[in-house]
Amino acid sequence: MIIYCVCYLTSFLLAQAGWYIPSGLMLIGAALYIYWKDWRKTGNLIHLRGLFFLGFVGGQGISCFKLSRLQTEWSVGTWLCFLTAALAFYIAFSLTEDRNPGRWDAGGIGKRIKKDPAGETLRESGMNRRKKRVIADSGGLMAAILGITGISAGAFLLEAAVLGYVPLLVRGVPHAYSYFHISGVHYFTVSCVLVPPLAVLFYLGNPRASRLEKTAVAVSAAISLAIPVLCVSRFQLIFAVGLSAFSYISVKRQINVKILLGLGAAMIPLYVLLTIARSHDVAYLNGIFEMKNSATPIFITQPYMYIANNYDNFNCLVEELPSHALGLRMLFPVWALTGMKFFYPSLTAFPIYVTKEELTTVTILYDAYYDFGMIGVGAFAALLGFFCGYLVKKLRHMQNPAGYLLYAQIAMYMALSFFTTWFSNPATWFYLAATGAVWALCEAVHRR
Repeated sequence: MIIYCVCYLTSFLLAQAGWYIPSGLMLIGAALYIYWKDWRKTGNLIHLRGLFFLGFVGGQGISCFKLSRLQTEWSVGTWLCFLTAALAFYIAFSLTEDRNPGRWDAGGIGKRIKKDPAGETLRESGMNRRKKRVIADSGGLMAAILGITGISAGAFLLEAAVLGYVPLLVRGVPHAYSYFHISGVHYFTVSCVLVPPLAVLFYLGNPRASRLEKTAVAVSAAISLAIPVLCVSRFQLIFAVGLSAFSYISVKRQINVKILLGLGAAMIPLYVLLTIARSHDVAYLNGIFEMKNSATPIFITQPYMYIANNYDNFNCLVEELPSHALGLRMLFPVWALTGMKFFYPSLTAFPIYVTKEELTTVTILYDAYYDFGMIGVGAFAALLGFFCGYLVKKLRHMQNPAGYLLYAQIAMYMALSFFTTWFSNPATWFYLAATGAVWALCEAVHRR
């Protein structure tokens, strides 16, 4: 952590001097170092502390490059908030994590030593125990996969019938997906993102399933991936694929490079297709992003701005917020999921402070600051660190397959901590509730 603090101070001083590229590189280097350190120590590619620093601190470093005219000098308060969050998360995580984690790779995962009556040492692989448990719960997984797919597909068809269109088939409307939702119903539509990772868990734990079962799971996964495409939701598609990859890694503790490259190669044309389908051409995007170098290729500009501008939006909040919301912003999931926002609109009537109207994504800290300022940022990051440390410790002995899905979700939120206020998002809690239901179903099947 000393290295991070030194790099952070250096980055701040370089930014004040106007040396933006070196400033950003210092933070990116610090983020990579902490990720590498956690990976080397545990062998866990998706270690939650490493992912948080890689996503949040690395994203901050990218934002420090200041490649867009929309980006301005950050206030000292903004720099202090980002530092407070990183320190609070790291310290809280360190207080919770396993003191002797050992390595999870190279066949050393969860091994326990036993002795038989003759005194001979026997080794039972933790991986084999987990696979046996997943096989035992395959009936619960199958029911969850089919149930979620049916509910999601039914909700999508209902929305399409009521609203009278499918976003993929609409042309010339850049925000067609934004209008494609019926309050309360859309949560069930987007729950399709949970099916592909559940399918991965089913295949990993149940290799001897019948052809009919494997076909049913494959068809369910295909339908669930088709729904984000039909909705023209690039995020939901990326989220579903990312959850699948993280679920795979959480069980196998490693990932085949060929599989990773194959996923990336498959995602690129789909992402481009959905971008075109959303009527977001190069001229439209360049007009929004306002890059200093107008010749910057769009495949660099778009991901850069989806990461970098979020930190500038946070800076807008720090500089412009007149008063704090005292918890009302972070309780938005309660107002949304209970329907109270319709009866008491004032509960959600808070302006958003951003650099540009079209660019509304923010960091994971945005609502914590909106509610309680720097104290809220520190407290929120500490709570997140405690929970992530606890979850990493529990992963070693995870047995319920839904536990791996939970870990994969939190890993995605940490890796994409630069993107939005995940835990103030009703969809996040809806996914967590659905994961809890899958967990309960698998427990019931296991006991039976």
